Amino acid sequence: MHGHLLILGVAGPSLSAEEASFYQRIQPSGFILFSRNIVDAPQTRKLTDDLRGLFSYEPIIAIDQEGGRVTRTKDIAPVCPSAVDLAAKNTPHLIAEAGSLTADILRLLGCNLNFAPVLDIDHFPSLQNALRERCWGVESQSIINNAGMWNRWLRKRSMRSCAKHFPSCGLATSDPHHHLPIAQLGIDELLRNDILPYTALMPELDAIMTSHVRFPLLDDVHPASLSPKIINGFLRGQLGFDKHLVLTDDLDMAAIGKAYGRGPDVVQAITAGNDIALICHEIVSAEVAVNALKTLPISIVDDSLARIEAFRKKLFAPLKWSTETWQKTCADIEKLRAEVPSATEVKAHSPVADY
Repeated sequence: MHGHLLILGVAGPSLSAEEASFYQRIQPSGFILFSRNIVDAPQTRKLTDDLRGLFSYEPIIAIDQEGGRVTRTKDIAPVCPSAVDLAAKNTPHLIAEAGSLTADILRLLGCNLNFAPVLDIDHFPSLQNALRERCWGVESQSIINNAGMWNRWLRKRSMRSCAKHFPSCGLATSDPHHHLPIAQLGIDELLRNDILPYTALMPELDAIMTSHVRFPLLDDVHPASLSPKIINGFLRGQLGFDKHLVLTDDLDMAAIGKAYGRGPDVVQAITAGNDIALICHEIVSAEVAVNALKTLPISIVDDSLARIEAFRKKLFAPLKWSTETWQKTCADIEKLRAEVPSATEVKAHSPVADY
Protein backbone atom coordinates (compact mmCIF):
# COMPACT_ATOMS: atom_id res chain seq x y z
CA MET A 1 0.00 0.00 0.00
CA HIS A 2 2.68 2.56 0.97
CA GLY A 3 4.70 1.76 -2.15
CA HIS A 4 1.82 3.24 -4.16
CA LEU A 5 3.02 6.64 -2.98
CA LEU A 6 6.14 6.25 -5.15
CA ILE A 7 7.08 6.33 -8.83
CA LEU A 8 10.45 4.70 -9.41
CA GLY A 9 13.10 4.75 -12.08
CA VAL A 10 14.21 1.60 -13.88
CA ALA A 11 17.88 0.65 -13.96
CA GLY A 12 18.35 -0.32 -17.61
CA PRO A 13 16.79 -1.42 -20.90
CA SER A 14 15.51 -4.75 -19.60
CA LEU A 15 14.00 -6.10 -16.42
CA SER A 16 16.07 -8.60 -14.44
CA ALA A 17 14.42 -11.22 -12.26
CA GLU A 18 15.92 -9.55 -9.18
CA GLU A 19 14.57 -6.15 -10.20
CA ALA A 20 11.14 -7.60 -10.98
CA SER A 21 11.03 -9.18 -7.52
CA PHE A 22 12.06 -5.87 -5.94
CA TYR A 23 9.26 -3.96 -7.69
CA GLN A 24 6.69 -6.59 -6.77
CA ARG A 25 7.72 -6.22 -3.14
CA ILE A 26 7.63 -2.39 -3.22
CA GLN A 27 4.38 -2.15 -5.27
CA PRO A 28 5.01 1.37 -6.64
CA SER A 29 2.31 3.34 -8.44
CA GLY A 30 4.48 3.18 -11.50
CA PHE A 31 7.72 4.00 -13.24
CA ILE A 32 9.53 6.74 -15.11
CA LEU A 33 11.64 5.98 -18.16
CA PHE A 34 14.88 7.72 -19.11
CA SER A 35 17.30 7.45 -22.02
CA ARG A 36 19.10 4.64 -20.18
CA ASN A 37 15.99 2.51 -20.65
CA ILE A 38 15.60 3.12 -24.39
CA VAL A 39 17.74 1.24 -26.94
CA ASP A 40 15.22 0.76 -29.74
CA ALA A 41 11.45 0.81 -30.12
CA PRO A 42 10.68 -2.94 -29.85
CA GLN A 43 12.97 -3.27 -26.80
CA THR A 44 11.31 -0.29 -25.10
CA ARG A 45 7.85 -1.68 -25.74
CA LYS A 46 8.90 -5.04 -24.32
CA LEU A 47 10.21 -3.27 -21.21
CA THR A 48 6.94 -1.43 -20.63
CA ASP A 49 4.95 -4.60 -21.29
CA ASP A 50 7.13 -6.44 -18.76
CA LEU A 51 6.61 -3.70 -16.18
CA ARG A 52 2.85 -3.92 -16.69
CA GLY A 53 2.99 -7.66 -16.27
CA LEU A 54 4.34 -7.36 -12.73
CA PHE A 55 1.07 -6.17 -11.19
CA SER A 56 -2.65 -6.81 -11.12
CA TYR A 57 -3.22 -3.04 -11.40
CA GLU A 58 -2.34 -0.71 -14.30
CA PRO A 59 0.95 0.99 -13.39
CA ILE A 60 1.74 4.55 -14.41
CA ILE A 61 4.47 4.44 -17.05
CA ALA A 62 5.76 8.00 -17.29
CA ILE A 63 8.40 9.83 -19.29
CA ASP A 64 9.67 13.38 -19.85
CA GLN A 65 8.90 14.04 -23.53
CA GLU A 66 8.68 17.79 -23.95
CA GLY A 67 10.19 18.10 -27.43
CA GLY A 68 13.53 19.72 -28.20
CA ARG A 69 16.40 18.84 -25.89
CA VAL A 70 14.19 17.08 -23.30
CA THR A 71 13.24 14.13 -25.48
CA ARG A 72 14.01 10.72 -24.04
CA THR A 73 13.49 8.97 -27.39
CA LYS A 74 16.02 11.14 -29.26
CA ASP A 75 18.30 8.16 -30.00
CA ILE A 76 15.57 6.05 -31.62
CA ALA A 77 13.21 8.53 -33.28
CA PRO A 78 13.12 12.06 -34.71
CA VAL A 79 12.76 14.83 -32.14
CA CYS A 80 9.62 16.97 -32.11
CA PRO A 81 10.31 20.72 -32.18
CA SER A 82 10.92 22.40 -28.84
CA ALA A 83 8.43 24.62 -27.05
CA VAL A 84 10.56 27.64 -27.92
CA ASP A 85 10.61 26.83 -31.63
CA LEU A 86 6.89 26.01 -31.81
CA ALA A 87 6.01 29.20 -29.95
CA ALA A 88 8.24 31.24 -32.28
CA LYS A 89 6.56 29.69 -35.33
CA ASN A 90 3.20 30.67 -33.74
CA THR A 91 1.11 28.33 -35.89
CA PRO A 92 -1.56 26.63 -33.77
CA HIS A 93 -2.11 23.64 -36.07
CA LEU A 94 1.61 22.78 -35.90
CA ILE A 95 1.55 22.95 -32.09
CA ALA A 96 -1.50 20.68 -32.14
CA GLU A 97 0.30 18.26 -34.45
CA ALA A 98 3.33 18.19 -32.16
CA GLY A 99 1.10 17.26 -29.22
CA SER A 100 -0.66 14.56 -31.23
CA LEU A 101 2.56 12.99 -32.54
CA THR A 102 4.13 13.07 -29.09
CA ALA A 103 1.17 11.11 -27.74
CA ASP A 104 1.25 8.60 -30.60
CA ILE A 105 4.93 7.77 -30.29
CA LEU A 106 4.70 7.42 -26.51
CA ARG A 107 1.65 5.16 -26.64
CA LEU A 108 3.39 2.93 -29.18
CA LEU A 109 6.23 2.58 -26.66
CA GLY A 110 3.77 1.72 -23.88
CA CYS A 111 3.79 4.98 -21.87
CA ASN A 112 0.58 6.42 -20.43
CA LEU A 113 1.74 9.64 -18.71
CA ASN A 114 3.92 12.41 -20.10
CA PHE A 115 5.56 14.76 -17.58
CA ALA A 116 4.75 17.81 -19.71
CA PRO A 117 3.83 20.53 -20.57
CA VAL A 118 6.15 22.97 -18.85
CA LEU A 119 4.02 25.92 -17.65
CA ASP A 120 6.95 27.94 -16.30
CA ILE A 121 7.35 31.51 -17.53
CA ASP A 122 10.88 32.05 -18.79
CA HIS A 123 11.79 35.01 -16.58
CA PHE A 124 15.55 34.63 -17.05
CA PRO A 125 16.27 33.47 -20.63
CA SER A 126 20.01 33.97 -20.25
CA LEU A 127 20.48 32.00 -17.02
CA GLN A 128 21.26 28.29 -16.58
CA ASN A 129 18.22 27.42 -14.45
CA ALA A 130 17.42 24.10 -16.26
CA LEU A 131 14.72 25.68 -18.48
CA ARG A 132 16.64 26.59 -21.66
CA GLU A 133 14.48 25.78 -24.72
CA ARG A 134 11.70 24.29 -22.54
CA CYS A 135 9.32 27.23 -21.96
CA TRP A 136 6.35 28.17 -24.13
CA GLY A 137 6.75 31.91 -23.61
CA VAL A 138 7.90 34.84 -21.52
CA GLU A 139 4.42 35.90 -20.41
CA SER A 140 1.41 33.99 -19.11
CA GLN A 141 -1.01 34.40 -22.01
CA SER A 142 1.38 32.97 -24.60
CA ILE A 143 1.94 29.95 -22.34
CA ILE A 144 -1.81 29.50 -21.90
CA ASN A 145 -2.29 29.61 -25.68
CA ASN A 146 0.68 27.52 -26.75
CA ALA A 147 1.10 24.98 -23.95
CA GLY A 148 -2.70 24.73 -23.76
CA MET A 149 -2.95 23.78 -27.45
CA TRP A 150 -0.14 21.22 -27.19
CA ASN A 151 -1.58 19.70 -24.02
CA ARG A 152 -5.09 19.58 -25.50
CA TRP A 153 -3.98 17.52 -28.47
CA LEU A 154 -1.69 15.29 -26.43
CA ARG A 155 -4.77 14.40 -24.34
CA LYS A 156 -7.03 14.08 -27.39
CA ARG A 157 -4.67 11.30 -28.52
CA SER A 158 -5.19 9.46 -25.19
CA MET A 159 -2.02 10.44 -23.37
CA ARG A 160 -2.26 11.80 -19.84
CA SER A 161 -0.22 14.91 -19.07
CA CYS A 162 1.38 16.59 -16.07
CA ALA A 163 1.90 20.37 -15.86
CA LYS A 164 5.12 21.50 -14.22
CA HIS A 165 6.80 22.97 -12.16
CA PHE A 166 4.32 24.51 -9.66
CA PRO A 167 4.30 27.28 -8.56
CA SER A 168 7.20 28.29 -10.79
CA CYS A 169 10.65 27.04 -11.70
CA GLY A 170 10.95 29.99 -14.09
CA LEU A 171 11.71 32.24 -11.13
CA ALA A 172 14.75 30.14 -10.22
CA THR A 173 18.08 31.74 -11.01
CA SER A 174 19.97 28.46 -10.66
CA ASP A 175 19.49 24.77 -11.43
CA PRO A 176 17.77 22.60 -8.76
CA HIS A 177 19.67 19.58 -10.10
CA HIS A 178 22.68 21.11 -8.32
CA HIS A 179 21.32 23.10 -5.35
CA LEU A 180 18.11 24.68 -4.07
CA PRO A 181 17.11 27.94 -5.82
CA ILE A 182 15.30 30.70 -3.93
CA ALA A 183 12.62 32.99 -5.37
CA GLN A 184 11.59 36.10 -3.42
CA LEU A 185 7.96 36.43 -4.55
CA GLY A 186 4.75 36.35 -2.55
CA ILE A 187 1.33 34.89 -3.38
CA ASP A 188 -0.10 38.13 -4.79
CA GLU A 189 2.75 38.48 -7.28
CA LEU A 190 2.55 34.81 -8.25
CA LEU A 191 -1.19 35.07 -8.81
CA ARG A 192 -0.72 38.02 -11.16
CA ASN A 193 1.54 36.09 -13.51
CA ASP A 194 3.10 32.66 -12.90
CA ILE A 195 -0.03 30.96 -11.57
CA LEU A 196 -2.30 32.09 -14.43
CA PRO A 197 -1.42 29.16 -16.77
CA TYR A 198 -2.42 26.70 -14.02
CA THR A 199 -5.73 28.36 -13.22
CA ALA A 200 -6.63 28.98 -16.87
CA LEU A 201 -5.87 25.40 -17.89
CA MET A 202 -7.13 23.72 -14.69
CA PRO A 203 -9.96 21.76 -16.40
CA GLU A 204 -7.47 20.29 -18.88
CA LEU A 205 -4.71 19.28 -16.45
CA ASP A 206 -4.46 15.65 -15.39
CA ALA A 207 -1.68 16.11 -12.86
CA ILE A 208 0.73 18.71 -11.48
CA MET A 209 4.41 18.41 -10.61
CA THR A 210 5.80 20.60 -7.82
CA SER A 211 9.11 22.45 -8.04
CA HIS A 212 12.30 22.24 -6.02
CA VAL A 213 12.39 26.00 -5.48
CA ARG A 214 12.08 27.73 -2.11
CA PHE A 215 9.69 30.67 -1.80
CA PRO A 216 10.54 32.18 1.63
CA LEU A 217 7.59 34.60 1.49
CA LEU A 218 5.25 31.58 1.29
CA ASP A 219 7.22 29.08 3.39
CA ASP A 220 10.50 30.01 5.04
CA VAL A 221 11.38 26.39 5.87
CA HIS A 222 10.57 24.05 2.96
CA PRO A 223 10.91 24.20 -0.82
CA ALA A 224 7.65 24.26 -2.78
CA SER A 225 7.80 20.52 -3.47
CA LEU A 226 7.81 19.74 0.27
CA SER A 227 5.73 22.63 1.57
CA PRO A 228 2.31 22.07 3.22
CA LYS A 229 1.66 25.82 2.92
CA ILE A 230 2.25 25.81 -0.84
CA ILE A 231 0.67 22.44 -1.77
CA ASN A 232 -2.13 21.81 0.75
CA GLY A 233 -2.67 25.46 1.52
CA PHE A 234 -2.16 27.31 -1.77
CA LEU A 235 -2.50 24.73 -4.59
CA ARG A 236 -5.23 22.54 -3.13
CA GLY A 237 -6.96 24.91 -0.72
CA GLN A 238 -6.83 28.38 -2.25
CA LEU A 239 -6.68 27.44 -5.95
CA GLY A 240 -9.00 24.43 -5.71
CA PHE A 241 -6.76 21.74 -7.21
CA ASP A 242 -8.06 19.36 -4.56
CA LYS A 243 -8.91 16.48 -6.93
CA HIS A 244 -5.76 16.58 -9.06
CA LEU A 245 -2.90 14.13 -8.76
CA VAL A 246 0.13 16.02 -7.44
CA LEU A 247 3.66 14.68 -7.68
CA THR A 248 7.10 15.86 -6.64
CA ASP A 249 9.90 16.45 -9.06
CA ASP A 250 12.74 13.93 -8.72
CA LEU A 251 13.74 13.72 -5.05
CA ASP A 252 17.20 12.54 -6.07
CA MET A 253 18.09 16.07 -7.20
CA ALA A 254 20.75 17.70 -5.05
CA ALA A 255 18.30 20.46 -4.07
CA ILE A 256 16.44 17.93 -1.91
CA GLY A 257 18.83 15.05 -1.29
CA LYS A 258 21.49 17.15 0.41
CA ALA A 259 19.05 18.75 2.83
CA TYR A 260 16.60 15.96 3.71
CA GLY A 261 17.92 12.47 2.98
CA ARG A 262 15.91 9.43 1.91
CA GLY A 263 13.04 8.69 4.24
CA PRO A 264 12.48 12.17 5.67
CA ASP A 265 12.13 13.52 2.12
CA VAL A 266 9.26 11.22 1.10
CA VAL A 267 7.46 11.65 4.44
CA GLN A 268 7.65 15.43 4.09
CA ALA A 269 6.54 15.21 0.43
CA ILE A 270 3.34 13.30 1.17
CA THR A 271 2.61 15.25 4.37
CA ALA A 272 2.86 18.45 2.31
CA GLY A 273 0.11 17.33 -0.07
CA ASN A 274 1.86 15.44 -2.85
CA ASP A 275 0.24 12.12 -3.69
CA ILE A 276 3.35 10.56 -5.20
CA ALA A 277 7.08 11.09 -4.67
CA LEU A 278 9.51 10.45 -7.51
CA ILE A 279 12.68 8.42 -6.91
CA CYS A 280 14.29 8.37 -10.33
CA HIS A 281 17.88 7.24 -9.87
CA GLU A 282 18.57 5.94 -6.35
CA ILE A 283 16.12 3.13 -6.96
CA VAL A 284 17.37 0.76 -4.26
CA SER A 285 16.53 3.39 -1.66
CA ALA A 286 12.82 2.76 -2.31
CA GLU A 287 12.80 0.20 0.51
CA VAL A 288 13.95 2.88 2.95
CA ALA A 289 11.32 5.21 1.53
CA VAL A 290 8.49 2.69 2.00
CA ASN A 291 9.47 2.00 5.59
CA ALA A 292 9.48 5.74 6.29
CA LEU A 293 6.08 6.19 4.64
CA LYS A 294 4.60 3.62 7.03
CA THR A 295 4.96 6.22 9.79
CA LEU A 296 2.42 8.54 8.13
CA PRO A 297 -1.10 8.96 9.55
CA ILE A 298 -3.51 6.64 7.73
CA SER A 299 -5.78 9.58 6.87
CA ILE A 300 -3.03 11.23 4.79
CA VAL A 301 -2.21 7.95 3.06
CA ASP A 302 -5.86 7.22 2.29
CA ASP A 303 -6.40 10.66 0.71
CA SER A 304 -3.45 10.16 -1.62
CA LEU A 305 -4.42 6.58 -2.47
CA ALA A 306 -7.92 7.73 -3.41
CA ARG A 307 -6.56 10.34 -5.83
CA ILE A 308 -4.07 7.85 -7.26
CA GLU A 309 -6.80 5.30 -7.88
CA ALA A 310 -9.04 7.90 -9.54
CA PHE A 311 -6.14 8.90 -11.79
CA ARG A 312 -5.29 5.29 -12.61
CA LYS A 313 -8.83 4.73 -13.92
CA LYS A 314 -8.23 7.49 -16.49
CA LEU A 315 -5.12 5.90 -17.99
CA PHE A 316 -5.29 4.58 -21.55
CA ALA A 317 -3.92 1.28 -22.79
CA PRO A 318 -0.93 1.33 -25.15
CA LEU A 319 -1.45 1.38 -28.89
CA LYS A 320 -1.10 -1.96 -30.58
CA TRP A 321 2.53 -2.30 -31.64
CA SER A 322 3.16 -2.06 -35.36
CA THR A 323 6.47 -1.44 -37.11
CA GLU A 324 4.58 0.25 -39.92
CA THR A 325 2.78 2.62 -37.51
CA TRP A 326 6.08 3.39 -35.77
CA GLN A 327 7.77 4.24 -39.06
CA LYS A 328 4.87 6.39 -40.20
CA THR A 329 4.82 8.31 -36.89
CA CYS A 330 8.57 8.93 -37.17
CA ALA A 331 8.12 10.13 -40.76
CA ASP A 332 5.35 12.51 -39.67
CA ILE A 333 7.63 13.96 -36.98
CA GLU A 334 10.32 14.54 -39.61
CA LYS A 335 7.79 16.43 -41.74
CA LEU A 336 6.80 18.55 -38.76
CA ARG A 337 10.44 19.38 -38.02
CA ALA A 338 10.88 20.56 -41.60
CA GLU A 339 8.05 23.06 -41.05
CA VAL A 340 9.38 24.45 -37.76
CA PRO A 341 12.84 26.04 -37.98
CA SER A 342 15.20 25.61 -35.08
CA ALA A 343 16.28 28.64 -33.08
CA THR A 344 19.92 29.56 -32.67
CA GLU A 345 21.78 26.79 -30.87
CA VAL A 346 20.92 26.80 -27.19
CA LYS A 347 23.88 26.34 -24.86
CA ALA A 348 22.30 24.63 -21.88
CA HIS A 349 24.24 22.76 -19.22
CA SER A 350 21.54 21.17 -17.07
CA PRO A 351 21.62 17.37 -16.72
CA VAL A 352 17.84 17.29 -17.39
CA ALA A 353 18.50 16.76 -21.11
CA ASP A 354 21.01 13.95 -20.57
CA TYR A 355 19.01 11.53 -18.39
